[in-house]
Amino acid sequence: METVHTAPRAAARLDRARQAAPQVFERLRNAILALELPPGAPLSRTELAAQFGVSSTPIRDALMRLEEEGLVEVFPQHATVVSRVDVGRAEQAHFLRQALELEIVRLLAEEHNAALVIRLDHAIALQQQSAKAGDFESFIAGDNDFHAQLYAAAGKQDLWSLVRSRSGHIDRLRRLHLPSPGKAQNIVRHHKLITRAIEAGDPDTAQQHLRKHLSGTLSELDKIRARYPEYLTD
Repeated sequence: METVHTAPRAAARLDRARQAAPQVFERLRNAILALELPPGAPLSRTELAAQFGVSSTPIRDALMRLEEEGLVEVFPQHATVVSRVDVGRAEQAHFLRQALELEIVRLLAEEHNAALVIRLDHAIALQQQSAKAGDFESFIAGDNDFHAQLYAAAGKQDLWSLVRSRSGHIDRLRRLHLPSPGKAQNIVRHHKLITRAIEAGDPDTAQQHLRKHLSGTLSELDKIRARYPEYLTD
């Protein structure tokens, strides 16, 4: 299995002006999705409390939310570990996202929103910069921004929040796949094609490119499984 090399950043000190538990949750969730905390990594509540500079309560609450998303497994009186990537949950998240976004891009292509096209082109330009720099975390943030713009333009921001809360397993699959040669460039290319179809008012083509875009990682599942067999479970 190939090793994913990461530099843990999850436990930086928190903003004291904000509630601790949501911050701990976001820091840990981001670290899990970025594979800074890889599948199987142990999470000690005592150590996390010390690292974040908080009591045990925010740590407990954050871990409960992560367990609800299936990103950690809690073994009472024993241990808490980062879960393996559940392929079944990844496929369900993909199904949900595809169903929503196919309708969203059709709606947007029919609306001819010039301001949206400008915003999407800007997001794509930032992604290209991240790809050239080999900055995968910024690239992923740019990818999320591109899709968030679609939901926002369609007035479906709450659905984006729903999608994000269900996407932990598919997001980790994508993170494992992203370093593959040409993968980042393919994502950028698909974003451009979707944007041009929206700009042209062509909903069928927008849907066609979106479907191919969202299916890219699952179509390579066998290769990802062969490279990272200890990280995945059916």
